[in-house]
Amino acid sequence: MSHPTYLITSISNSGSAPENSFRQLQNAAACPSAPYGEMFKLEVPSLMVGTLDSLMTLSDDLGKTDSIIESIVRKVEKSSMELAGKKATELTVGGVPSTRYIQQFAWDYAKYPNRRPLKELVSLISSGVSAIDEELKQLSNSYGDKQAALQDAKRKKGGNLMTVDLNDVLEEKVVKNLKIFDTEYLKTVFVAVGKAQVETFEKEIYALGGELVGYGGPDWSGMPNGLGQPTNFGSQVDRHQKKGSPVVPGSLEKVMEDNDSVLYTVTVLKGMYEAGYYEGEEFVPGTKIDLLEAFAKILREKRYSVRENFTYDPSQQGKSAMMMEQLQVEVDNMRSGLTRWCKTHFGEAFVAWMHIKVIRVFVESVLRYGLPVDFTAVLYKVASGKDVMLVNALDKTFGESLKDEDDLDDEEYHDFVLIKFEP
Repeated sequence: MSHPTYLITSISNSGSAPENSFRQLQNAAACPSAPYGEMFKLEVPSLMVGTLDSLMTLSDDLGKTDSIIESIVRKVEKSSMELAGKKATELTVGGVPSTRYIQQFAWDYAKYPNRRPLKELVSLISSGVSAIDEELKQLSNSYGDKQAALQDAKRKKGGNLMTVDLNDVLEEKVVKNLKIFDTEYLKTVFVAVGKAQVETFEKEIYALGGELVGYGGPDWSGMPNGLGQPTNFGSQVDRHQKKGSPVVPGSLEKVMEDNDSVLYTVTVLKGMYEAGYYEGEEFVPGTKIDLLEAFAKILREKRYSVRENFTYDPSQQGKSAMMMEQLQVEVDNMRSGLTRWCKTHFGEAFVAWMHIKVIRVFVESVLRYGLPVDFTAVLYKVASGKDVMLVNALDKTFGESLKDEDDLDDEEYHDFVLIKFEP
């Protein structure tokens, strides 16, 4: 949605009535002979001036604060548009379009007391908008996480055997015929394989992880009389002198297949214990090696899908569909809530932004025209494509004429205060 460009301008009254300044500003750029825009009176409250040094410091900080608040306003607006999609409508400020709010601006004395020191007032405004920004981040992250969970559920629901919830596709009678182990030493895992890989998988399954398990033991050839007797071999026993795969021979079973993949079960050793031993009088405890995770990693590297942590539970059939429906409801509710939040807080952030603009006009005017405070500020709604002509007209009346179109953004090079505003 395109919005008009505004220029906020102030000139010194030079001791004359403000009405004279207002007429001068109107005749310069918003009259039949200079139809460059529509002009509105801008109410600038009587704010606390403080010291010249504090005003100069504040002037530098206000430009940064202005940019930060603008970015937050844009962020809230963008979030609202993305949430609404094709149903997006223009956001309002206090129930009215932002353009009308700008053109009918009135200082909110209850929210932003004008007799507070300027630095405190700016801090009050910026902290309020920062809180909006932080809340938007948190809400957006929560909404994004919930969306991701919904997409993952949809992927699993509509996917092949590599991703689908197996409880939804496995029948109890099929599972009953499978040899499934989950003991202290053995674990049966489900593995989904793409159809293009089936032949390779079936050929290599019993050799996969051939370096993982140590099947070696004591060498009895040098001491045949000790065979079967309790003997402390300690660190002299090399379990890894003979290595092999953790897959139990003959345990591979085909469970089912779909158009894209085949589901198998295979039983593997859960782990391997490296015995402890004595070093002199000190006992070094043994260690247990997790073979399941190491074997699963090898399968993943081969692009086989290990359905880890799956345990068949017939009572879970259909629950994934119910969960997906629940997630959809939660996502829709969160979207509606976040959309309402954006509509409300866009207005709050925009109000803060407009107040910062007015404070900038006040500070720049006092620095430019001195004390006592005596200036008139107006708001020009620039006619389409007339930006440069309007500023040139102001320069012709109140100062030097612009030579370069790029100078429009240089707010420092005019004999009057000029602040661009693109809501």
